[in-house]
Amino acid sequence: MTLQQLKYLLGIVEAGSMLKASKNFGITQPTLSAMLKKLEAELDITIFDRSSQSMRLTAMGECVVSQAKIVLAAADNLKELVNEKRNRIGGRLRLGVIPTVASSFVPNFIDAFYASHPGVDLSIEEMKTDQIIEGLRSSSIDMAVLATPLNAEHLLEIPLYYERFWAYLSPLQKELYSKSSLRASDLPLDDLWVLSEGHCMTKQIFNFCGENNEGKRIYSAGNIATLVRTVDKIGGCTIIPALEIPTLNAEQQKNIRPIENPIAVREISIVVKDDFVRERLLNDVINSIKSFIPSDMLDERLKKFAVRL
Repeated sequence: MTLQQLKYLLGIVEAGSMLKASKNFGITQPTLSAMLKKLEAELDITIFDRSSQSMRLTAMGECVVSQAKIVLAAADNLKELVNEKRNRIGGRLRLGVIPTVASSFVPNFIDAFYASHPGVDLSIEEMKTDQIIEGLRSSSIDMAVLATPLNAEHLLEIPLYYERFWAYLSPLQKELYSKSSLRASDLPLDDLWVLSEGHCMTKQIFNFCGENNEGKRIYSAGNIATLVRTVDKIGGCTIIPALEIPTLNAEQQKNIRPIENPIAVREISIVVKDDFVRERLLNDVINSIKSFIPSDMLDERLKKFAVRL
């Protein structure tokens, strides 16, 4: 079994047909088919169901493909580790970011990281937390920035910064609007607009409110910008993380209030698999993030120490 065989296998899966995959690799279909049969013979399994018109994986084939992704990712990591030891930062970096961080994070990160690392093939994808965990475990992404703790096996969490939540109010909420700060218990859950199910921030909101949402009328949206526009248009209130505040215009910034008693804070971390080896790249990513996150929000350890894997 060779790495090239595994690359061919994943190419077949991604293309969805032997013919398309052979064209993508620049080889003949019989050559690719022979490679697949050789791999199946070596493993003594059937990877694809030949009774189907499509290239449908067997149950064992799905296991092989899943492991092949991990093996190839580990091989790539080994190459990049050698390059880093030779002071050559390059290769591929696939970064997952949760949506409630992305809007304030992504433009700043690209500006800080990409200009100084032109040799890195950078791709960033907005993903929900459960998708990120699966992506890290399957090695389809290399790193992720998201709210923690996750308490997920085989993942290493490195706290980056701590971000407060602020209330964003409509002036129609006259009693609340007159206050300079709010307690969590002041928030009117019947008029609280929150993110749709699947966003970690929704859970965090109700955790610090000290309430469950049973019997409550909760309005759901897909992103923070939509929540803000909804409050502006219809009324009510929502919760926004601190780094979203600079994206508000001057009039909208009059509508924010700090939340006290308790102070609502989320921990944002960079997360990798516990077998991640590209230490220099990880620290370069972290240093880029440190360049645009306010110092008083940064984790104290990151201010003093580099990460050691």
